[in-house]
Amino acid sequence: MTNQFDRFVGTDKYIVSPALKDVVNVAIALGRPLLVKGEPGTGKTLLAHNIARGLEKELLIWNVKSTTKAKDGLYVYDTVQRLNDSRFGGGDVSNIKNYIHLGQLGKSFNTSEQLVLLIDEVDKADIEFPNDLLNELDEMSFFIPETEETIAAKNRPIVIITSNSEKELPDAFLRRCVFHYIEFPTPELMQEIVRVHYPDLENRLLQEVLKRFYWLREIDNFRKKPSTSELLDWIQALLAGGIKPETVAKELPFAGALIKKEQDLEVLASAVSRSGNGRLGLRGRF
Repeated sequence: MTNQFDRFVGTDKYIVSPALKDVVNVAIALGRPLLVKGEPGTGKTLLAHNIARGLEKELLIWNVKSTTKAKDGLYVYDTVQRLNDSRFGGGDVSNIKNYIHLGQLGKSFNTSEQLVLLIDEVDKADIEFPNDLLNELDEMSFFIPETEETIAAKNRPIVIITSNSEKELPDAFLRRCVFHYIEFPTPELMQEIVRVHYPDLENRLLQEVLKRFYWLREIDNFRKKPSTSELLDWIQALLAGGIKPETVAKELPFAGALIKKEQDLEVLASAVSRSGNGRLGLRGRF
């Protein structure tokens, strides 16, 4: 467990709400994994990057896929390499340790410095994946039968786990985590976030952009609402295209930077037609 002065307060590149800041520090103080949920684009993955940056710690990333097994994060026994070495030479095949490669979770245990470990999109894997990590995350150790060796955490890592709610996570797994749902930023918080990325953005353009963006997010029946990352891309496109605030107030230039599904473009066109709130437009040329 970290000492009482090891506190996360955000970084100059990542604005955190008071609630998120508090729950990060609770997870650190308890030595529990922090499970973070929220709609895409709310900064779940970036949180771990900025915790590492803010606390000046190394970051390890375990990107979970549909084929990922829990053991992959602990260690891999490279039997193929050992077989090749036994046939063609090039290694001491009598020493199995030469063929044991620690995974990201194993590496986070086997270090003299406390690290930040991101287990990204845990719900992509098989439903048994979280259950298979219960003991390791609880006890912060695991056994390698091939070498009869136990790897125990020298310093308990700060574990951040993200989920997009594609699958329900087991209750036993949830009990071992501190949980936080990242709410979509309010317009006031979003203004702070935008200012971090575009400090010199004209205020009138910023206000028109936010007005348009939150109007879009209120439209029902979108399959994918525009997120923070798409808002930032849209602003960059507007600046590159030389779009003026008055144009954003009347139109929706470069709508493809915000809307990523054909069905949603149709929903948007219908909403614009019904409301009279401007028109779809592509103004400005690169």
